[in-house]
Amino acid sequence: MERDMTKGSPMRLILGFAVPLLFGLLFQQFYSMVDTIIVGHYLGVEALAAVGATGSVNFLIIGFCMGVCNGFAIPIAQEFGAGHEENMRRFIGNCVRLSVIFAVVITIAVVVLCRPILQAMRTPDNIIDGSYTYIVVIFAGIPVTFLYNMTAAVIRSLGDSRTPVIFLIMSAVLNIFLDLICILVFHMGISGAAVATVVSQAAAGLCCLIYMKKKFAILELSGEEWRWNRNYVLKLCNMGIPMGLQYSLTAIGSVILQSAVNGIGSDAVAAVTAGSKLSMLMVCPFDAMGSTMATYGGQNMGAGHLERIDKGLKSCTILGLVYSLAAVGIVYGAGRSLLLLFLDASESEILGNALYYITRNMWFYFPLALVNIVRFLIQGMGFSRLAVFAGAFEMLARGLAGFILVPVFGFPAVCFANPLAWIFADLFLIPAFFYVRKKTRKLMGNE
Repeated sequence: MERDMTKGSPMRLILGFAVPLLFGLLFQQFYSMVDTIIVGHYLGVEALAAVGATGSVNFLIIGFCMGVCNGFAIPIAQEFGAGHEENMRRFIGNCVRLSVIFAVVITIAVVVLCRPILQAMRTPDNIIDGSYTYIVVIFAGIPVTFLYNMTAAVIRSLGDSRTPVIFLIMSAVLNIFLDLICILVFHMGISGAAVATVVSQAAAGLCCLIYMKKKFAILELSGEEWRWNRNYVLKLCNMGIPMGLQYSLTAIGSVILQSAVNGIGSDAVAAVTAGSKLSMLMVCPFDAMGSTMATYGGQNMGAGHLERIDKGLKSCTILGLVYSLAAVGIVYGAGRSLLLLFLDASESEILGNALYYITRNMWFYFPLALVNIVRFLIQGMGFSRLAVFAGAFEMLARGLAGFILVPVFGFPAVCFANPLAWIFADLFLIPAFFYVRKKTRKLMGNE
């Protein structure tokens, strides 16, 4: 069911959209967590480090794919908010064609290059074969990554954040069974965890596609609406590619940082892997807020309701602050127990370092909340190119940490690299929002 976010209480709309989306993001993390838990407990710390060493390059490529899909959905949300259903369907038709091209080209390129990338990242010799085995399967599944993220983004652009969650829950359960079967029954090792993830995501994508075809009458495209249109393609690329690059620029900094961690040794990699997995789980609400503001901003921008954009930003910022304080309490009280999901209690030094990592990150969750809320709102308003610079600032901060701070200060510097990146991004994004706000008001004659 479509949801019009141009009318009604912004706080209520944002909560109503973000909560189901949060469950979807939690289950996406659940995919990764299940892999990590099973790999760590059944295949050992070295296998855990092998999977963890792929995290940044995984984010570099898969993040680009997700960003492109979310960017493609922005014009769809804007046309839906404006009530231009025929234009919306034309965007969808061109979006499908572009997604197929992007998926094929990216898959071929990264499957060929993934081992050289791991070598360039100084992945330790004792884990590089396991890292390659895992990541090459994940990269071969990029077409299903596009399938799920594109269909889910279109559904969300129409205001329905619940349905993709339902399919992710189903696929998460499937992922658990496939993990156990592939690793414990078929003895596929690390590759089994990757196969389970790809197959489960394919199931979620197919469910979204079938649902779209059956439930959204406004998405029934005619032959004319499927045709290539240069103007639509350019607008989609102008939204999608910058949004993908934003993810990738952020990830390049993570790759630099991961290379520095790899240089410390596999125990440090294992500690950061466990800490990062828990951190990614804790920050899911911020990701949900970001995706919500992209749709909220897109629909209200399309409808010309600029005053509602200001109200939405205020409401979401309050939500971000409240959750940031709650997250500090959760990590402070239960962080060690939660880390035991990924590590054995006997690995006391690794466990201590992982706890150090997560507790240093937690004090900077509110700056991260602002990064997601403001950046995605700017993108939803149609300024994807401007938001790319936030990713560049994050890349700069992580590069500074990886090249300079980690070699000097060691593991403690790793723990403060992400907070530094979030603060750098905010220093750009907050002034950028006021610039975008002033420019849009002038263009629409409100000033």
